[in-house]
Amino acid sequence: MNEENKNVSLPWFGIGRVIPFAKPYKKTIILAVILAVISSMIDSAYPLFNSYAIDHFIALGTLDTLPVFLVLYVLTLLIQVLDNYISVYWCGQIEMNVDRDLRNASFNHLQTLSFSYFNQNNVGYIHARVMSDTGKIGELVAWRMMDIVWNGSYILFVLIVMLRINARLAMYVLILVPIAVLLISWFQKHLVTLNRVIREINSKITGNFNEGITGARSIKTLVIEDTINDDFRKDTSEMKRTSIHATHYSALFSAAVTMMSSAALAIVLWKGGSLSMEGVIRIGTLSVFVSYALGMMEPIQSIIQTISALIAIQVNIERLTNLLAAQSDVADRPEVIEKYGDTFNPKKENWEELYGDVEFRDVSFVYPDGTEKVLEHFNLKVPQGTNVAIVGETGAGKSTLVNLVCRFYEPTEGQVLIDGRDARERSQLWLHSNIGYVLQTPHLFSGTVRDNLRYGKPDATDEEILAALKLVSADFVLEKMDNGLDSNVGEGGDMLSTGEKQLLSFARAIIADPRILVLDEATASIDTLTEKAIQDAISIVIKGRTSFVIAHRLSTIVNADVILVVKDGKMVERGTHRELMKQKGYYYSLYTRQFEEMAADMV
Repeated sequence: MNEENKNVSLPWFGIGRVIPFAKPYKKTIILAVILAVISSMIDSAYPLFNSYAIDHFIALGTLDTLPVFLVLYVLTLLIQVLDNYISVYWCGQIEMNVDRDLRNASFNHLQTLSFSYFNQNNVGYIHARVMSDTGKIGELVAWRMMDIVWNGSYILFVLIVMLRINARLAMYVLILVPIAVLLISWFQKHLVTLNRVIREINSKITGNFNEGITGARSIKTLVIEDTINDDFRKDTSEMKRTSIHATHYSALFSAAVTMMSSAALAIVLWKGGSLSMEGVIRIGTLSVFVSYALGMMEPIQSIIQTISALIAIQVNIERLTNLLAAQSDVADRPEVIEKYGDTFNPKKENWEELYGDVEFRDVSFVYPDGTEKVLEHFNLKVPQGTNVAIVGETGAGKSTLVNLVCRFYEPTEGQVLIDGRDARERSQLWLHSNIGYVLQTPHLFSGTVRDNLRYGKPDATDEEILAALKLVSADFVLEKMDNGLDSNVGEGGDMLSTGEKQLLSFARAIIADPRILVLDEATASIDTLTEKAIQDAISIVIKGRTSFVIAHRLSTIVNADVILVVKDGKMVERGTHRELMKQKGYYYSLYTRQFEEMAADMV
């Protein structure tokens, strides 16, 4: 279940949960708020300059105070220009800093979460939290709040000026304010709803477009171009209808705001004109009210739009803060962190040497998102240097044992001992630093061959890298590349074949001389020639190391010290190849069936 489905109480649109990330920049925020207030004060003062010019220079026909007027006007204008420049610069800094801090905090926190979190939340969901939601929250802190400050203070200054100049005329204008608020709120509510629907449809269109590109081969081989095209047309047609509906409301919204401004202007001209003719107010004063009548509706509209945006951003805040609040199923205890350090601050001086003895002591295990016990009162001793093979059909649960050894999951009951001590008594990083893991689907990071191998050992020299490549028979891969260790492997290693990527990932796993080696069907997706090279390398590198080999091809593990057989998520048999074949049980049927299939393929 994704986190956004959980109910979380959010104070005042959830802003309270963002404050810790804005707090380091509180001085800049306070100064930006002050500048926003000054800017709104200056904007509300411009009509007063016009009023003075009309009543003195035009009505009285004198230019006596013109030099002073011009100096004050130009000075005010320069102050506003400088104010706006600094405000935009500071708000941009606040947005970028908060955005950066949120992304760093999110990404760092993701590194501490266990596998179960990534099993329950897909990549797209997590990516949106770290990239999209953080950006919207940064925008909220920097710009949305400044919008409310500017517009709110502008309306306040306008009201003060109008009431001081002529309270009677001001009250006529203020009658329209609650009507405007209600009308704008009604339109804004419908626009927010429609825009949310448009975003959902757009996401669907984007997904279909992406699927149409990435699945182009399947679409052509299945001859379903028409079906895919019809589905896409339906989505775009729905997008068009909803967008036109939203445009209709938007046009009405704009007309309503114009109508309210015109109504305010009409009242000012009607009542103000009468007061002017009676000599109660001057023409310049009337011009002030005309300017304010035309200008008040836009800030009211902006405040309501900002509040609607805050309500929408509440979802982004909830999703991101839930990610940051997510607790790992596997976590080091405080006393362990105190001694051994954590993921980002290891205390390697306190790390003991790992030898490789592994023991499962009365272990029972249920996956966090499951209900059935995968292991129940399971016991197994794996002395240092033992080669353990784990076999079973696809989806049988072969990775469970390895996940517990690597402490990607904690046992529900019992203990996993490493060198005679409960694995939970020492840090995860200590254990992971002594494990080499080769996945069935190899993953290389964007960068050079050297960069990728140094992920296994950051301080590895070129000589050590070349020795590791040679050890796993991957030196021929380097020979094919133009720039040797400086050759770029492409995004995800897409400039190399699967076999070549597997050999490089194998070299990366063993370059740090791990005491425990895990091979997760490392030869399942490669050609026979590369498999032979990797098998030769495996026979060399597992010597003296405790190794766990998850195997698809049973012929590759016949010499294992112990074979664990998994069926329907449970260990059903264990023993050497010869012992299991004598039993003529499940392993026997798997092996003979696979042997018959291989023989049939050779015919």
